[in-house]
Amino acid sequence: MTATEAPPAGLLVERHGNVVLLKVDRPERRNAIDLPTATAIARALDAFDADDDLRAAVFTGSGGFFSAGMDLKAYSESGDRPIDPDRGGFGIVARPPRKPIIAAVEGAALGGGFEIALACDLVVAAEGARFGLPEVKRGLLASGGGLLRLPVLIPRNVAMEVSLTGAPLSARRCADLGLVNQVVADGATLEAALELATAIADNAPLAVRESKRIVIESADWPSADSFARQEPYVERVRQSEDAREGAAAFLEKRAPRWRNR
Repeated sequence: MTATEAPPAGLLVERHGNVVLLKVDRPERRNAIDLPTATAIARALDAFDADDDLRAAVFTGSGGFFSAGMDLKAYSESGDRPIDPDRGGFGIVARPPRKPIIAAVEGAALGGGFEIALACDLVVAAEGARFGLPEVKRGLLASGGGLLRLPVLIPRNVAMEVSLTGAPLSARRCADLGLVNQVVADGATLEAALELATAIADNAPLAVRESKRIVIESADWPSADSFARQEPYVERVRQSEDAREGAAAFLEKRAPRWRNR
């Protein structure tokens, strides 16, 4: 593991082989995100998408907290909302990275923190983690993607309950709903998430990226057109050097050497 230079404002970036770790490092604010941190997250995701050697990311928070969402104290003092003009709220929710990203959630992921987790592709949660959208308790809306993504990911009536009551869900309940991939012991989420990210990073990067793209984009495709719509992505991967390398490695009983093309 090597650590890269940390961007300014409470974000740590570490490289673990082909995986990058993004850690919000503002434990004194329960990892609430202000505008400089949102900007740092957005630029880190830009670098992740642009680096062919990086194939998966893990997003987490320090000090046993995931994120409390928007830093209300910073907002009250400056009036600046933590919104990046390109990637949206918290530097991620409007335009997540093209490559897979895993949320490693310890403690509470409420409000914007939950919306960050919902913008990720997989979630590893600690046994004591809690997820919720308490905005209605404060006279607000969960406008960072919570009201949009949650009813797609879990049953509509449960999404309604979470959105209208503001009551949190336990990690186990989220796992039962299919919202959380793994529930692990408190303090073990980062290790589990990095292991999952490494398993993804071991696969052909072009195939992984296009698989993510199809899963996301096909939600809006008419069922009658779905196979036709996916064909350009499938053909791009089928004709790639990595597809030929994967077949050769299988026949030669060796580990593949991916070239991302």
